[in-house]
This record gives sequence, structure tokens and C-alpha cells, in this order.
Amino acid sequence: MKILLVDDHGLFVEGLQNLLKAGGYAIAGTACTGLEALRLARSLHPDLILMDIRMPVMNGLEATRLIKAELPDIKIVMLTTSAEDADLFEALKCGASGYLLKNLKPNELFDYLTGLARGEAPLSRELSAHLLREFVHQSHALEESAVAPEGHAPAHSPGEQHHDELTMRQREVLEMVANGMTYKETGAALHVSENTVKYHMGEIIQRLHAKNREQAVAYAAQHGLTSR
Repeated sequence: MKILLVDDHGLFVEGLQNLLKAGGYAIAGTACTGLEALRLARSLHPDLILMDIRMPVMNGLEATRLIKAELPDIKIVMLTTSAEDADLFEALKCGASGYLLKNLKPNELFDYLTGLARGEAPLSRELSAHLLREFVHQSHALEESAVAPEGHAPAHSPGEQHHDELTMRQREVLEMVANGMTYKETGAALHVSENTVKYHMGEIIQRLHAKNREQAVAYAAQHGLTSR
């Protein structure tokens, strides 16, 4: 199994590289940004990418989405310090095959990689409860929709109690757009493309249960997510 390591902390990458080599794994290469990971994925075609989330230029979630869209056969497992539900769900939505926290022990990492080769989805034990909780939440939401009177929406307003589910980047995008910045200006400020900003706004609208951008912006103003 050829592995591409993607993390902007050089000391961690070097240690992980030595650990994996000692365990018999081949290292295809290393990258320190999501954009570099995309470039190397195209040229090296690794079997697996171990991807951090918080990185400059392009974060691991954006890189995962782009790589899986272009190279779906490459497996990507997030290896991060973030135990946030929003990051976990976004990673899986972007096509990640698993989500591991950096506090795991070397033998646990090897066990997860062995399981991945068997078709299992590597997931840190402490995050399993997060997925179960979300599954229950979605089940209740479906039940609520099913029993709602015809022509009536479920009894919650757009965005109610859902802004906590936004990722850090989505909050940044929403705040900038709500403050009157165009998608192009927001992309330039965050060092991402205009299309990436449009993608984030689509995700924001969905997570806030809003109907359109204007409703998401109004929600941001009402809940103090903008300086307006």
C-alpha cells in the first residue's frame, strides 16, 4: 500500500513517515497543503492519503472533495486533532473513507490500516458516538417530516439551532458574505477559488435549512454572525 502523507507540521510528518516505514508501508510522498496534495495525488496515484484538516492555502476537507471527485479510487482517511462533529460529518460527506484522531497509539493506527485494506471504515472509537447521535437526529427529523401536515413544513424556523453545525471555514464565508462581500472578494480573502466559496454557501444554506442565500444572510445578522 502506497501512502501519501498530508500535514503542515513537518515534525509530525517525519515521525509518521518513519513509523509507517517501520510497519512495512511504502510512502509515496508528503505534502503540506491541500492544494499540493491534489497535485501529488494526480501524479503519484497513491493507494491511500492520510490527510490533516487544518492547513494553509487549501484545507483537508476541500482537498478531499476535489481529489475524490477526480480520483475516486484513492482512499482518503482524515488524521487530525479535530473532534468536532461538523468536521467529521463534512469529511465523510466529501468522500473520506475514515476519520482518525492524532492521539491514537501506533498499534491502533496499524490496526485501522489493516481494517481499511479489508474494506472497513477507520473511525476513532470516541467518534462512533457522534455518528450514532447524528443518525438518531436524522431519524427523528425524517419522522417529523413524515407526520407534518401536507403543505406544511416541520415546526422549526430556518437555521434554528443549526449554526453550531457550521465548520470554521463556513462561518468565515457566511460572515464575509453577510457583510456584503462578493464571492470573488471572499475567495480572495480566504485564498480559495470563487467556486469553492459558492460550494461553501450551498453547504451553509443546507445546514441552516434556509431556502436561499438571502435567508442565510438574514439568519447571520439575527444571530450575531456578522458585524452589520
